[in-house]
Amino acid sequence: MTTTVSPETLATLKTIATSTITTLLYKRGFRNVYIQGARPLKPGQRLAGPAFTLRYIPAREDLDGLDAFLDPRHPQRVAVEEIPAGAVLVMDCRGDVTVAAAGSILATRMQVRGVAGIVADGGLRDASGIASLEIPAWCSGPSAPTNLIRHHALDLNAPIGCGGVAVYPGDIMVGDDDGVVCIPSHLAEEIARDAVPMERYEDFVLERVRGGASITGLYPLTQPENRALFEAWLERHRPNA
Repeated sequence: MTTTVSPETLATLKTIATSTITTLLYKRGFRNVYIQGARPLKPGQRLAGPAFTLRYIPAREDLDGLDAFLDPRHPQRVAVEEIPAGAVLVMDCRGDVTVAAAGSILATRMQVRGVAGIVADGGLRDASGIASLEIPAWCSGPSAPTNLIRHHALDLNAPIGCGGVAVYPGDIMVGDDDGVVCIPSHLAEEIARDAVPMERYEDFVLERVRGGASITGLYPLTQPENRALFEAWLERHRPNA
Protein backbone atom coordinates (compact mmCIF):
# COMPACT_ATOMS: atom_id res chain seq x y z
CA MET A 1 0.00 0.00 0.00
CA THR A 2 1.34 3.42 -0.96
CA THR A 3 1.85 5.92 1.84
CA THR A 4 1.70 9.64 1.18
CA VAL A 5 5.00 11.24 2.10
CA SER A 6 5.10 14.81 3.37
CA PRO A 7 6.95 17.59 1.53
CA GLU A 8 9.06 18.09 4.66
CA THR A 9 10.22 14.47 4.56
CA LEU A 10 11.05 14.71 0.87
CA ALA A 11 13.03 17.89 1.51
CA THR A 12 15.02 16.11 4.23
CA LEU A 13 15.64 13.02 2.10
CA LYS A 14 16.93 15.21 -0.71
CA THR A 15 19.83 16.19 1.56
CA ILE A 16 20.66 12.65 2.71
CA ALA A 17 23.36 10.52 1.07
CA THR A 18 22.19 7.37 -0.67
CA SER A 19 24.90 5.50 1.25
CA THR A 20 23.22 6.50 4.51
CA ILE A 21 19.83 5.40 3.23
CA THR A 22 21.05 2.00 2.07
CA THR A 23 22.50 1.35 5.53
CA LEU A 24 19.29 2.37 7.27
CA LEU A 25 17.23 0.17 4.95
CA TYR A 26 19.64 -2.73 5.52
CA LYS A 27 19.03 -2.38 9.27
CA ARG A 28 15.36 -2.94 8.46
CA GLY A 29 16.06 -6.01 6.34
CA PHE A 30 16.05 -4.39 2.88
CA ARG A 31 19.14 -5.39 0.90
CA ASN A 32 18.12 -4.75 -2.71
CA VAL A 33 17.28 -1.06 -2.95
CA TYR A 34 20.06 0.44 -5.09
CA ILE A 35 19.25 0.90 -8.80
CA GLN A 36 22.10 -0.88 -10.56
CA GLY A 37 23.49 0.90 -13.61
CA ALA A 38 21.80 4.27 -13.04
CA ARG A 39 24.45 7.00 -12.98
CA PRO A 40 23.94 10.77 -12.84
CA LEU A 41 24.31 12.65 -16.12
CA LYS A 42 26.12 15.41 -14.24
CA PRO A 43 27.65 15.73 -10.76
CA GLY A 44 25.88 17.46 -7.93
CA GLN A 45 22.37 16.33 -8.76
CA ARG A 46 19.98 15.58 -5.88
CA LEU A 47 16.60 13.90 -6.09
CA ALA A 48 13.73 12.93 -3.82
CA GLY A 49 10.25 12.16 -5.05
CA PRO A 50 7.61 9.45 -5.54
CA ALA A 51 8.00 7.02 -8.42
CA PHE A 52 5.79 7.17 -11.52
CA THR A 53 6.72 4.11 -13.54
CA LEU A 54 6.98 3.15 -17.21
CA ARG A 55 7.74 -0.39 -18.35
CA TYR A 56 9.34 -1.34 -21.65
CA ILE A 57 9.23 -4.86 -23.08
CA PRO A 58 11.23 -6.01 -26.12
CA ALA A 59 10.14 -4.35 -29.38
CA ARG A 60 8.36 -6.23 -32.14
CA GLU A 61 8.86 -5.21 -35.77
CA ASP A 62 5.17 -5.03 -36.70
CA LEU A 63 4.29 -2.84 -33.71
CA ASP A 64 7.26 -0.55 -33.19
CA GLY A 65 7.93 1.40 -36.35
CA LEU A 66 8.36 5.16 -36.23
CA ASP A 67 4.63 5.58 -36.87
CA ALA A 68 4.01 4.24 -33.36
CA PHE A 69 4.58 7.78 -32.08
CA LEU A 70 1.66 9.04 -34.19
CA ASP A 71 -0.65 7.44 -31.64
CA PRO A 72 -1.38 10.03 -28.92
CA ARG A 73 -1.97 7.12 -26.54
CA HIS A 74 1.60 5.84 -26.89
CA PRO A 75 2.54 5.04 -23.28
CA GLN A 76 5.85 6.89 -23.36
CA ARG A 77 4.15 10.08 -24.55
CA VAL A 78 1.28 9.62 -22.10
CA ALA A 79 3.77 9.20 -19.27
CA VAL A 80 5.44 12.51 -20.11
CA GLU A 81 2.10 14.33 -20.18
CA GLU A 82 0.49 12.67 -17.15
CA ILE A 83 3.28 12.23 -14.61
CA PRO A 84 2.42 14.50 -11.66
CA ALA A 85 4.56 17.47 -10.73
CA GLY A 86 7.08 16.44 -8.08
CA ALA A 87 7.11 12.79 -9.20
CA VAL A 88 10.05 10.86 -10.67
CA LEU A 89 9.74 9.03 -13.99
CA VAL A 90 11.29 5.60 -13.38
CA MET A 91 11.74 3.50 -16.52
CA ASP A 92 12.24 -0.25 -16.72
CA CYS A 93 14.53 -0.71 -19.73
CA ARG A 94 15.57 -4.26 -18.81
CA GLY A 95 19.11 -2.91 -18.36
CA ASP A 96 19.40 -2.35 -22.13
CA VAL A 97 21.71 0.58 -22.88
CA THR A 98 21.80 0.02 -26.65
CA VAL A 99 18.90 2.45 -27.22
CA ALA A 100 17.51 5.54 -25.52
CA ALA A 101 14.55 5.42 -23.15
CA ALA A 102 13.91 9.13 -23.78
CA GLY A 103 15.60 12.28 -25.06
CA SER A 104 16.01 15.97 -24.38
CA ILE A 105 12.65 17.08 -25.82
CA LEU A 106 10.73 14.79 -23.49
CA ALA A 107 13.01 15.74 -20.59
CA THR A 108 12.41 19.43 -21.29
CA ARG A 109 8.66 18.88 -21.36
CA MET A 110 8.82 17.14 -17.99
CA GLN A 111 10.96 19.93 -16.55
CA VAL A 112 8.38 22.49 -17.65
CA ARG A 113 5.68 20.37 -16.01
CA GLY A 114 7.55 20.32 -12.69
CA VAL A 115 8.66 16.68 -12.71
CA ALA A 116 11.27 15.96 -10.05
CA GLY A 117 13.60 13.74 -12.08
CA ILE A 118 14.27 10.86 -14.47
CA VAL A 119 15.66 7.42 -13.61
CA ALA A 120 16.34 4.67 -16.17
CA ASP A 121 18.32 1.46 -16.15
CA GLY A 122 18.92 2.02 -19.87
CA GLY A 123 20.21 4.82 -22.06
CA LEU A 124 19.16 8.43 -22.66
CA ARG A 125 19.74 10.26 -25.94
CA ASP A 126 20.75 13.91 -26.29
CA ALA A 127 22.54 13.30 -23.01
CA SER A 128 24.44 16.59 -22.98
CA GLY A 129 21.20 18.44 -23.64
CA ILE A 130 19.49 16.70 -20.73
CA ALA A 131 22.52 17.38 -18.54
CA SER A 132 22.15 21.09 -19.27
CA LEU A 133 18.58 21.10 -17.94
CA GLU A 134 17.53 21.66 -14.35
CA ILE A 135 15.68 18.34 -14.15
CA PRO A 136 18.10 15.73 -12.74
CA ALA A 137 18.56 12.46 -14.62
CA TRP A 138 20.19 9.09 -13.94
CA CYS A 139 20.73 6.43 -16.60
CA SER A 140 23.12 3.69 -17.71
CA GLY A 141 24.78 6.03 -20.20
CA PRO A 142 24.24 8.03 -23.38
CA SER A 143 22.66 6.15 -26.28
CA ALA A 144 21.64 7.69 -29.61
CA PRO A 145 19.22 5.13 -31.18
CA THR A 146 15.48 5.60 -30.68
CA ASN A 147 13.80 3.38 -28.11
CA LEU A 148 11.55 1.83 -30.79
CA ILE A 149 14.47 -0.26 -32.06
CA ARG A 150 14.56 -2.27 -28.84
CA HIS A 151 11.64 -1.19 -26.64
CA HIS A 152 7.87 -1.45 -26.70
CA ALA A 153 6.37 0.91 -24.11
CA LEU A 154 3.65 -0.88 -22.20
CA ASP A 155 2.61 -0.37 -18.58
CA LEU A 156 2.19 2.97 -16.85
CA ASN A 157 2.35 3.37 -13.09
CA ALA A 158 2.49 -0.35 -12.36
CA PRO A 159 5.16 -2.25 -10.41
CA ILE A 160 8.39 -2.59 -12.41
CA GLY A 161 11.94 -3.82 -12.09
CA CYS A 162 14.53 -1.08 -12.59
CA GLY A 163 18.20 -1.88 -12.22
CA GLY A 164 17.29 -5.14 -10.50
CA VAL A 165 15.11 -3.40 -7.90
CA ALA A 166 11.35 -3.79 -7.45
CA VAL A 167 9.88 -0.29 -7.77
CA TYR A 168 6.23 0.28 -6.91
CA PRO A 169 4.35 3.45 -7.82
CA GLY A 170 4.73 5.92 -4.99
CA ASP A 171 7.99 4.47 -3.68
CA ILE A 172 10.39 7.29 -2.85
CA MET A 173 13.37 7.62 -5.16
CA VAL A 174 16.42 9.37 -3.71
CA GLY A 175 19.41 10.20 -5.90
CA ASP A 176 22.87 11.71 -5.57
CA ASP A 177 26.31 11.32 -7.14
CA ASP A 178 26.46 7.66 -6.07
CA GLY A 179 23.20 6.72 -7.79
CA VAL A 180 19.56 6.15 -6.88
CA VAL A 181 17.93 4.31 -3.98
CA CYS A 182 14.30 3.18 -3.76
CA ILE A 183 12.62 3.58 -0.35
CA PRO A 184 9.29 1.81 0.24
CA SER A 185 6.91 4.70 0.85
CA HIS A 186 5.78 3.49 4.28
CA LEU A 187 9.39 3.70 5.53
CA ALA A 188 10.24 7.13 4.17
CA GLU A 189 9.30 9.12 7.28
CA GLU A 190 11.36 6.99 9.68
CA ILE A 191 14.32 6.80 7.31
CA ALA A 192 14.38 10.59 7.12
CA ARG A 193 14.06 10.81 10.91
CA ASP A 194 16.96 8.44 11.57
CA ALA A 195 19.20 9.69 8.77
CA VAL A 196 19.81 13.16 10.18
CA PRO A 197 21.47 12.09 13.47
CA MET A 198 23.34 9.32 11.64
CA GLU A 199 24.90 11.82 9.26
CA ARG A 200 25.68 14.20 12.11
CA TYR A 201 27.63 11.43 13.81
CA GLU A 202 29.49 10.62 10.60
CA ASP A 203 30.45 14.29 10.25
CA PHE A 204 31.94 14.08 13.73
CA VAL A 205 33.76 10.83 12.86
CA LEU A 206 35.27 12.34 9.72
CA GLU A 207 36.54 15.32 11.70
CA ARG A 208 38.11 13.03 14.29
CA VAL A 209 39.68 10.72 11.68
CA ARG A 210 41.14 13.67 9.77
CA GLY A 211 42.71 14.69 13.06
CA GLY A 212 44.43 11.32 13.43
CA ALA A 213 41.92 9.40 15.58
CA SER A 214 41.59 5.63 15.23
CA ILE A 215 38.26 4.24 14.06
CA THR A 216 38.39 1.60 16.82
CA GLY A 217 35.67 2.38 19.30
CA LEU A 218 34.67 5.38 17.20
CA TYR A 219 33.16 3.83 14.10
CA PRO A 220 31.02 2.11 15.22
CA LEU A 221 30.67 3.94 18.51
CA THR A 222 31.56 1.53 21.34
CA GLN A 223 33.77 3.56 23.67
CA PRO A 224 32.05 5.83 26.23
CA GLU A 225 34.74 8.49 25.91
CA ASN A 226 33.92 8.89 22.23
CA ARG A 227 30.25 9.33 23.07
CA ALA A 228 31.20 12.11 25.48
CA LEU A 229 33.33 13.73 22.79
CA PHE A 230 30.44 13.49 20.31
CA GLU A 231 27.99 15.09 22.74
CA ALA A 232 30.43 17.94 23.32
CA TRP A 233 30.87 18.27 19.54
CA LEU A 234 27.10 18.47 19.07
CA GLU A 235 26.90 21.20 21.66
CA ARG A 236 29.59 23.23 19.89
CA HIS A 237 27.85 22.78 16.55
CA ARG A 238 24.34 23.70 17.69
CA PRO A 239 22.78 26.49 15.58
CA ASN A 240 23.60 29.85 17.19
CA ALA A 241 26.04 28.12 19.55
